[in-house]
Amino acid sequence: MERIGPLVIVEGPNKSKVPFSRSLYIDCKEKVLIDSGADKRALLDIKRELGIELILNTHYHPDHIQHNSLFPQAAKWINPIEFETIQSIDRIAEANGIYQEWGEAGVKMWRTNLPEEWIQNIEEISGTYDYETEYSFSNVNVTFLHTPGHTKGLSSPYFSDLGVAYVSDYDMTSFGPWYNGKDGNIEEFIESGKRLLSLDANTYITGHQKGIFTKQEFQNEMETYLEIIDKRDHTIEQYVRKGLTFEEITDIGIFYPKNSLNVPIFKTWERSGIRKHLHRLGLTVSERDGALVDVK
Repeated sequence: MERIGPLVIVEGPNKSKVPFSRSLYIDCKEKVLIDSGADKRALLDIKRELGIELILNTHYHPDHIQHNSLFPQAAKWINPIEFETIQSIDRIAEANGIYQEWGEAGVKMWRTNLPEEWIQNIEEISGTYDYETEYSFSNVNVTFLHTPGHTKGLSSPYFSDLGVAYVSDYDMTSFGPWYNGKDGNIEEFIESGKRLLSLDANTYITGHQKGIFTKQEFQNEMETYLEIIDKRDHTIEQYVRKGLTFEEITDIGIFYPKNSLNVPIFKTWERSGIRKHLHRLGLTVSERDGALVDVK
């Protein structure tokens, strides 16, 4: 575990790669953990040696709330937008694009296959923090910036006094930006990325993989990272020009490897992500027959 002043960076397995994430522990009187997707043993060690009394989830995705249930005595908060989302399984299904892609039958199938642990992790979240408000934990000041795009409610904890930002799923991985849930938005993702670059921060901590970036490194990586969006636009446009239908394009593997598209949730997010790029290209998918319709 690395430390930046009072902040302890807790790694997840396999360099915090999905389905895990990096957690951030504020070593202070209040015993605060940001996201709970790190290594289970490491988190339990912190619980035993230091204590965990409050968990602040940046957003509702399972890799970031994964171990909430390990700490039944801790209060658990999330951003106010996604606190509303998690009030029902159906709302979560809507936010993930399941209803959009498969209708009621798809939601029913998804609901019956949800891991009990994830449901428990969600159900234990009982409160919210406010966006753009500075909180002080034993004089460690943090503001939860509203940085939508990955999800509608994603927050990025910013420790202005320390010059540190925890940027969650602005993770700079080769997979590229993820906005594939129905509650994701490409334009908001780009704008939030620009906002993160504007911060007076010299250290950026991501939720996955490499982890810690200097300001210059993060800026350089962000340029490459956001370029992937334009590359996806170009790739999808080329398939459209070849006359492929929406269904045919969603079988290729633009976001996820083709051999993984037999996993229902990956297929759902593949379809939803392609819809967003088609919209950027001025196209929509006809609900009647699935044809691509020019809406410019």
